[in-house]
Amino acid sequence: MSKELVDALDALEAERGIDRAVVVEALEDALRAAYKKQYNAEQNVEAVFDTKKGNVAIKQVKNVVLAEDFENEDTEITLEDALVINRAYEPGDEIRFDVTPKDFGRMAAQAAKQVIVQKIREAGREAIFNKFSDYQDEIITAEVDRQDTRFLYVTLPGSQEAAMAPNDQMPNEHYRMGDRIKVLVNKVENNSKGPQIFVSRTAPDLVKRLFEQEVPEVYDGTVEIMSISREAGDRSKIAVYTHDTDLDPVGAMVGQRGARVQAVVNELGGENMDIVEWVEDEAQYIANALNPSEVTDVIFDTENERAVTVIVPDNQLSLAIGKKGQNARLAARLTGFKIDIKSESEAANTLSKSDAVADKAVTEESN
Repeated sequence: MSKELVDALDALEAERGIDRAVVVEALEDALRAAYKKQYNAEQNVEAVFDTKKGNVAIKQVKNVVLAEDFENEDTEITLEDALVINRAYEPGDEIRFDVTPKDFGRMAAQAAKQVIVQKIREAGREAIFNKFSDYQDEIITAEVDRQDTRFLYVTLPGSQEAAMAPNDQMPNEHYRMGDRIKVLVNKVENNSKGPQIFVSRTAPDLVKRLFEQEVPEVYDGTVEIMSISREAGDRSKIAVYTHDTDLDPVGAMVGQRGARVQAVVNELGGENMDIVEWVEDEAQYIANALNPSEVTDVIFDTENERAVTVIVPDNQLSLAIGKKGQNARLAARLTGFKIDIKSESEAANTLSKSDAVADKAVTEESN
């Protein structure tokens, strides 16, 4: 061990931000373990590193005990023997003896190398974890690298690898090596294998972040995206709101000649975007959410406050429900209501039957 190690610790702290005190503590632990393994596992020892000269000393620690309590010469010393060393010692004190082997320098140098390499590796992992934790729920442009049976792997800035699970991959997209795609960082983990970064192309927040990039009013908060429901690769519904009475939030999202929304649609491979206005009136909000169909009435269920029956013109029923129920399904997710859609004629028939049952009951009661 030498001054070179001290210089190395200084460089680690200055260039990589690794606290030298942390490295020294790890080094001392490693040296203590190495000594116990090589020389005497029963001894209670400490490794002491001289941070100025780079030297290491191994100290055997013994507790001062009364003669009648003496049991283990590796960890204890009698009061009588302790007083020979210094007459100030009392039972319960600790005495440290230098037991540094003459050939310990080579072992210490190897341990120091291993500790420094480990700390550099840990610091690198921690830096990566901290960096991408800051990108949580943000968009990053990535390059497709490879794919196996579990994940699609992409390369993020800084040559960092990230994984995309099958449910985070767009069903209408086929990824090829070298493709550049925008992804949402949706999870960052730090485990024994190092930082694990997971990204998504299907998360609803990806739509939100894309509109933040395309619509200045969303980025600065003038227009708020209140809710998003999404079936990735096919269709999304977005509810927007603004406090600015002079601004049309839907128009701001769409942009002149649809330029803003089209940029998002193109990025998502043609995924359709239904943008509706969020309003406090729940009935009106539900009607807006069922765009592009017209809504005649919204009837709230008296027994379930999160369920409604929506009445639409007969010629609008299929439009309101959508292909395979998609429009109604997305509207329900967007608003948080269970939505039952009926045509005007169906609702009228149901009402007529209810009235008939009620009249019959009244007649029977009268008789």
